[in-house]
Amino acid sequence: MARATQAIIDLHALRENYQLAKRMAPNASAYAVVKANAYGHGLAPVANALKASADGFAVACVDEAIALRELGVLLPILVLEGPMDALECQSAIELDLELAIHNQQQISWLQALSGGVVHVFVKVDSGMHRLGFAVHEVPGVVSQLRGLESVNGIQLMSHFACADEPGHPFVAQQMQALQTLSPMKLPMSLCNSAAVITLPECHKQSIRPGIMLYGSSPLVDKIGPELDLAPVMTLQSNIIALHDIRAGESVGYGQGYIAEKDSRIAAVAIGYGDGYPRSAKNGTPVLIKGQMCPLAGRVSMDMITVDVTGLDIHLGDTVTLWGTGLSADVVAQHCDTISYELFCQLTARVKFRYLGG
Repeated sequence: MARATQAIIDLHALRENYQLAKRMAPNASAYAVVKANAYGHGLAPVANALKASADGFAVACVDEAIALRELGVLLPILVLEGPMDALECQSAIELDLELAIHNQQQISWLQALSGGVVHVFVKVDSGMHRLGFAVHEVPGVVSQLRGLESVNGIQLMSHFACADEPGHPFVAQQMQALQTLSPMKLPMSLCNSAAVITLPECHKQSIRPGIMLYGSSPLVDKIGPELDLAPVMTLQSNIIALHDIRAGESVGYGQGYIAEKDSRIAAVAIGYGDGYPRSAKNGTPVLIKGQMCPLAGRVSMDMITVDVTGLDIHLGDTVTLWGTGLSADVVAQHCDTISYELFCQLTARVKFRYLGG
């Protein structure tokens, strides 16, 4: 029997989460964010599941946009990091891509184009200080772009640094900075998943839901199910060994777990070689037969060990690492990370199975 480690992807749940985002911002178009292989869920199946209902897609780079066009996606595609060279500007015209523009070099590439036009999103640095033009520079940049034959539409976009913490004062500071651009009367795209949920006044003309599509919470104080988000990925493996140990005996590398009482320990066929985080601490939950069982010992390359004392557990039983019944947000909290990273770091050794296509 083959190793049972698998990620089950519920495409029906994906579509439901997209529709939830649409209901939250009924007057905005919603670009489904599918960068980084659809947050580790698989670009092709995710795009194919959403293309009949999505208003558009957003990706990080032109290569990801090309992959979508090769899948037959005809919807608008926004490239969030914009072009990396002049050739990518030409590709954007040929493939009818929408480009984020965040520096003068990109504008110079657009200026040199001949033939064809492209829609651009001017990235405004409202305080996050990663990409974008300072707020006071934006009117001049827009004037530049309006003078280019290669540009046929302009929107403004920005990104909130702390929208995942409702009430954070820096959100108000960024909103105030962006408000100074309102007299320009340009369409705006401001909201990632967190802002879609917490800042309805910022929905504007388009939103960019990402992690919420995949069923996880973008907020620091809530998990996905508390926001009516359905888990899309369920990561599972099975039990390959059971051992009874005495109080005081240890489990795993470095004696990472010492039993406080006589215990039964199950070895599960998943480890950091599959993308399960090595940072998972003792006590990180897994789900077996509806029961939460704590991690007991360090994560190794191919296995984890969990305490199943007192439970009716057998070799071959299915273990859910996250997904239905156990939110990835909860697991991430135990690993000092976020669900985004859990999803994106799964390796090629994990088999993917798609439901609801």
